[in-house]
Amino acid sequence: MKHVIALDVGGTAIKAALVGADHVLLHETRRPTGRDQGPDAVVTGILDLAADLRDLGERRYGEPPAATGIAVPGIVDTAGGTAVYAANLGWRDVPLRALLADRVGGPVALGHDVRTGGLAEGRIGAGRGADRFLFVPLGTGIAGAIGIDGRVEEGANGCAGEIGHVAVRPGPGGEPCGCGARGCLETVASASAVSRAWARVSGDPQADAADCAKAVAAGDPRATAVWAEAVNALADGLVMAVTLLDPGTLIIGGGLAEAGETLFAPLRAAVAERVTFQKLPHIVPAALGDTAGCLGAGLLAWDLITQHATDATEVTA
Repeated sequence: MKHVIALDVGGTAIKAALVGADHVLLHETRRPTGRDQGPDAVVTGILDLAADLRDLGERRYGEPPAATGIAVPGIVDTAGGTAVYAANLGWRDVPLRALLADRVGGPVALGHDVRTGGLAEGRIGAGRGADRFLFVPLGTGIAGAIGIDGRVEEGANGCAGEIGHVAVRPGPGGEPCGCGARGCLETVASASAVSRAWARVSGDPQADAADCAKAVAAGDPRATAVWAEAVNALADGLVMAVTLLDPGTLIIGGGLAEAGETLFAPLRAAVAERVTFQKLPHIVPAALGDTAGCLGAGLLAWDLITQHATDATEVTA
């Protein structure tokens, strides 16, 4: 059976899979990223896991994987095959595509983690059938993936979609952001921002965004105020994106989206209140959960196979 290797590298874990041609996860596994041991150890872990998956695929399906797709965080040079920088992993200018090709053989596709997850949501998840979508995961930070006709836009410098660093509460009163600015969307509306705000207001340093959502559902006015601040900031950021990009569908994922209608009901209302001439997009929850990255990496690998086949046909012709 023809299959590919898919790797989704996160700050704490590497999720990996063998993916079939019909986008089914034939085998799934995960291992610690091992970032506490340094960037070299992280790279070694990725290569070792990929080699183990290659051997498993060959034993189980009688042939080696046809390609490998890998999604990583940070700044990514997809054309050059290099993981340029990732603060959480401590690496710089890692030639991952070449390293993986040497270790497991076959063609390798490298992608950005959020854009790769957005690719999966757009093609086989919540955005299936939409020719224009924006995927926004609300987690530790906030990022975005701009979907156009089945592909995800990278931008001129590989930074397209970084909606988390749109300033929605600028000025000296805005929360400082890791990017160096103040009042960025992710400082107010990410899951970690809601966790910080609710821990402060509730007096419980262990409280997090999920606890805040439960308190909102229970009618706690303090939680409702924290939640409203995040939802309003998120709506401000999303309307900026809608004005610029005119997507037909907004796909909201990440930890905060797990609150369900506690998030989506007020968010849809807040976005609707803010649009004027803009066409109101469908606002839907992501469908693939934490499998989006692996599925997206698998899609990158299958796209590579298709492209190689097309190139070979054109050369023969």
